[in-house]
Amino acid sequence: MDSGDAHRQPANALFLLKPISILMILLAILFSQSIPHNLRPKKFVDVKPEDPPRCVLWMAPFLSGGGYSSEAWSYVLALHTYFNKQETPFFKLGIRQHGDGENLVFWEGLPLDIRNLAMELHQTECQMDQSIVVCHSEPGAWHPPLFQTFPCPPPAGYGRPRATIGRTMFETDRVNEEHVRRCNGMDFVWVPTEFHVNAFIESGVDPVKVRKIVQPVDYEFFNPSSVEPLDLGSVATQVLGSDKSNSRRAFVFLSVFKWEYRKGWDVLLASYLKEFSGRDCVSLYLLTNPYHTEGDFAYKIIEFVDSDLVQPVDGWAPVYVIDGHIPHLDIPKLYKAADAFVLPSRGEGWGRPIVEAMTMSLPVITTNWSGPTEYLTDENSYPLALAGMNEVREGAFKGHLRGEPCGERLQVLMRHVVGNPTEAKIRGRQARVDMMRRFSPEIVAHTVVQHLHHIFENPR
Repeated sequence: MDSGDAHRQPANALFLLKPISILMILLAILFSQSIPHNLRPKKFVDVKPEDPPRCVLWMAPFLSGGGYSSEAWSYVLALHTYFNKQETPFFKLGIRQHGDGENLVFWEGLPLDIRNLAMELHQTECQMDQSIVVCHSEPGAWHPPLFQTFPCPPPAGYGRPRATIGRTMFETDRVNEEHVRRCNGMDFVWVPTEFHVNAFIESGVDPVKVRKIVQPVDYEFFNPSSVEPLDLGSVATQVLGSDKSNSRRAFVFLSVFKWEYRKGWDVLLASYLKEFSGRDCVSLYLLTNPYHTEGDFAYKIIEFVDSDLVQPVDGWAPVYVIDGHIPHLDIPKLYKAADAFVLPSRGEGWGRPIVEAMTMSLPVITTNWSGPTEYLTDENSYPLALAGMNEVREGAFKGHLRGEPCGERLQVLMRHVVGNPTEAKIRGRQARVDMMRRFSPEIVAHTVVQHLHHIFENPR
């Protein structure tokens, strides 16, 4: 620990003195324990004789929802399935909430089998000197955390782990100095794409520590052949356009994102509303949620449209917002209800909704920069070119660069997909093939286990 770390110790002590939230108490009851076994100090841990002594303790925002949460679950579920096929698993797996606040609504929306697995894995007892700890969050949550969360790796009183791995990613062209320092404090850093490997190393992270570990996608869960379309009318609110009936079924564009500038919602709305009007048989559905903002999305959309766009003679093409909670089990049904997925993002770590849509055989239009470059091709999608790069003006990434998607090209691609449905479906089918071939849980779990095995067999 350097002098900078020492100055942050009081913040950690203050966190330990803060009252426990009601939500945390409820989750503790759900987990049938008030003190997590997997984080008890070494002297209290009794390893069962039948268990493998080696343990991987995965610490992530499992109960929070969002990108890191869903990614962490994808790894845990892949590993759990992988181990079930092994007669003698090489190590046992434990989980611990870390990196973000708990969300009871998200927890209740998880399938029962996943909730049961969470409670089972939360009670795994890990002896630190026989454990690899995975800190699956943004580096500001790693020990010592810069905000209120349980430190990862656990403090010294719990014992020194055999190794620590940071799993993280960013959506800009670089990593800031503080995060580089924290990454270099880990034994290894897992990132999802070649884009991140290059960005982390060029920013100063030790190349020996950086490993590309792609994210798995559950192709059995996201299977277009096994679900019926969600009734969009039951969950969406119309913001623009007319309710007048049309004898033809509208072509449905779907976009899924947090409401933030990085996601390019402004580019999407401007391109869609410039290219299409009320006489076109199209519609745009936005599944979104707040990101450090108020959630009145209808007002935000109307305000944006009124300030920058001219209404066509035939009126606006329809725009709908879905801002209520969609249970996890219904997400594949949502994709099934669409004809194409579109997201002109300015930067993605991985692009989970993009991959999910591709696994559901949807033709995808998305920005060909940052994380998605790992899997976009001209055969499986419609990669959207950049108009250039823009500088982040505020916030934690001030001074970094992001991609600026080309709005004019987006108009062309959206019109092309509507006018060429057969070609679009062929690309969608190829997308599913590619997702299964490269990112299936079996393939990714095997890669993860191989690397963990190497770490266990080659201690520091």
